[in-house]
Amino acid sequence: MAISPKIYTFGCGCFAALGASIFGYDLSVISSVFTAPDFIELTDIASNPTYQGFIVSSMLLGAFVGSIPASLVADLFSRRTSLTCAGVIFLLGGALQTGAQSRGMMLAGRFFAGFAIGGLGTLVPLYQSEIAHPSQRGRIMATFQFFLGLGSFIATWIAYACAKYQYGTALQWRLPIGLQMLPAVPLVFLTFLLPESPRWLMLKHRDAEAIKVLAKLHARGNESDSFVQAEYASMKRQVEEEAGVDTTWKALYSSVLNLRKVLLGVILQFSVQMTGVGVIQYYSVSIYTSVGYKGSQTLLIQAINNLFGLLAEVACILFLDKTGRRGPLIWCNVIGGICFAAATPLVRKFTFGTGTKADGLGFLAVTFLFNIVFSYGIGPLSWVYPTEIMNTGIRAKGSALTAMASWIANFMMGEIAPTAFAQVSWRFYIVFCVCCFTNALVIYLLFPETKNRTLEEMDDYFRRGNWVVIRDKDMLRSAEDPERRFTSDDSAPAVLPVADDDKHASGHLEIA
Repeated sequence: MAISPKIYTFGCGCFAALGASIFGYDLSVISSVFTAPDFIELTDIASNPTYQGFIVSSMLLGAFVGSIPASLVADLFSRRTSLTCAGVIFLLGGALQTGAQSRGMMLAGRFFAGFAIGGLGTLVPLYQSEIAHPSQRGRIMATFQFFLGLGSFIATWIAYACAKYQYGTALQWRLPIGLQMLPAVPLVFLTFLLPESPRWLMLKHRDAEAIKVLAKLHARGNESDSFVQAEYASMKRQVEEEAGVDTTWKALYSSVLNLRKVLLGVILQFSVQMTGVGVIQYYSVSIYTSVGYKGSQTLLIQAINNLFGLLAEVACILFLDKTGRRGPLIWCNVIGGICFAAATPLVRKFTFGTGTKADGLGFLAVTFLFNIVFSYGIGPLSWVYPTEIMNTGIRAKGSALTAMASWIANFMMGEIAPTAFAQVSWRFYIVFCVCCFTNALVIYLLFPETKNRTLEEMDDYFRRGNWVVIRDKDMLRSAEDPERRFTSDDSAPAVLPVADDDKHASGHLEIA
């Protein structure tokens, strides 16, 4: 069946993003599990609120530990193989959680599931960035956050149904926990159908396979296509340049260029968690209860909130490659700060017993708005930006390191949140308000625009740009569509005499 190359590549990116749905599902399902009487009795979390923090953070600790091994497997054995391995490990963790007979068994299952999620958080954006056409790289990589949101959306409705119809039984929490394993099954058994990353093939000197995959992804198999030839030549040149350069872990901090990129990725990933998004997801039931809602109402509210987030993520996929990276990151953080500035006094009223129904509705409105702007311009870009700015030699390692910043920040927030809510109550929201505004300022000062730039030109772009980007106008502008640049520039690199096939008129879908 004939299919557009961009649709084919987008489909491959979506399949890989099934790994993100696992993380999203876990984010939402665990808050409902904490309300199940059978789970409370089994794990004895009521006797010590710290236990609840341990159960949340054990997954995040596993994710932190799993990031680097995933990058090693990706570099040694291929991007596809590493995705399959992560799926297998997640099935183990999911099975342990579903069949848990004690708090220890639950913690072990959470850790193994987290180990796999940490790997997928590195591997999915890595794979997506390396197969994507530059003009749709943002769109493809934004599917990570969309599938994360989709998993969260599905989890909340399943949890709501189980709480409503299986309340008090083991099924109330075991069924939602068990269903999280479903997306891992195709990752384990069908990932081999995806094309391998052409950039990984180039690193392994499998040039003939690399250009064949590039042609399949971008030109319906036409290896003589001008864009394919130009992209191949650019990749070849970078691999040859990197052959004489250190690409070990030491290269991440021994090179000023690489260090800058890693710092930007770490800052971005850490800043995302400091907006409070993880706290709201993990403890949504407790949070909505604190502003006057009870029982299954809290699960229904979270399910509706996730629906709004999902729609915002669709909008991100549609518009990210038009709007660029800087604008959404800056303005969505600003709006997030405003949301928490409005939410804080509302929560304070409930703390002192003066909150009204209107105050509760107002709190829902601002948290819904925060979720919309986060899902549109913060969450998706935290996976897009750090991966796309790395060069091929360090991309897996750099992506792992920046993802680790996300997991450790998430771990920290998940661990301290129960104590913070108990000790400082409504004041905890002030932290999120301040962090949103400082995030916007840091991004405004330090983060260059990367829209429409190929992965291979990022090094030169960052090398000649100022660290304080507002002093360099070139770093604030989007590049022209690279396909237009390559096909219109007489000096564009070429490996063989090529004939343009702009219409890509022939070819059929092949899966390899």
